Amino acid sequence: APAARRGHPTGRLTSANDAPTMPETERNSPPIQDAYPPDSSFCYGCGRSNDQGLHLKSVWTGEKAIARFQPSPRHMSMPGYVYGGLIASLIDCHAMATATAHVEHLAGRAVGAAALPRYVTAALKVDYLRPTPLGPELVVRGRVTEVGRRKVVVALSVEVDGVETARGEVIAVPLPE
Repeated sequence: APAARRGHPTGRLTSANDAPTMPETERNSPPIQDAYPPDSSFCYGCGRSNDQGLHLKSVWTGEKAIARFQPSPRHMSMPGYVYGGLIASLIDCHAMATATAHVEHLAGRAVGAAALPRYVTAALKVDYLRPTPLGPELVVRGRVTEVGRRKVVVALSVEVDGVETARGEVIAVPLPE
């Protein structure tokens, strides 16, 4: 792991700037989750108010969202491999941020320019294509494939060193008021 993340006790990135090798479009984009209001920032996957959570940070790059996550040994399924439940959690949480950013993009607003719509998971499908090695950084990519009146469908992938290890599809629906 790059020196900036090696040995991080929680196995996560705490901001986009923690990854010095990240492309400039990602480094210069504020994390979507940082624009969520404090009263809805408790998500296990991305909530900044959840001390035990993963603190995933997703950034919008214009047509898709990207997140990076450094798993730690506590995310192990068996020696050398990431637990599949972690991968599902990353896909799930990143999909909600992708849906939010995409809807803001369609409205012509930057993330955080107005109160953000919040989404919850209506359906989650994950295909594990190959075991995900424990050690390298995970890159989660999401793009919206469909926007309906009451749903946003997001296609996602998890990659390690450029190799896709998992693929997901998530249906996000607006958070009930």
